Amino acid sequence: MNDLGHISMFVSGLLTAGYAVAALFFLKFWRQTRDRLFAWFAASFGLLVVQRMALTITQGTETGSFWFYVVRLVAFLLIAVAILEKNRAEV
Repeated sequence: MNDLGHISMFVSGLLTAGYAVAALFFLKFWRQTRDRLFAWFAASFGLLVVQRMALTITQGTETGSFWFYVVRLVAFLLIAVAILEKNRAEV
């Protein structure tokens, strides 16, 4: 593996760890408040962890890369739904 590959793996690990910390952060607040916004955010960051891990494991192969980005799209849509639901509930 060349230097660029090592850097790519390192950055991917950082992103995965960051997503995991965010998921645990929101899960903690969901357990304290039972606010569904935090549950939606925890789930979306959990999906991003899974997506990033799967993308890193299969790095260099083209098999299923389209589906990795579909999972990322679903995670971002969950965030959008959570925000819309929270704003609609308070009106």
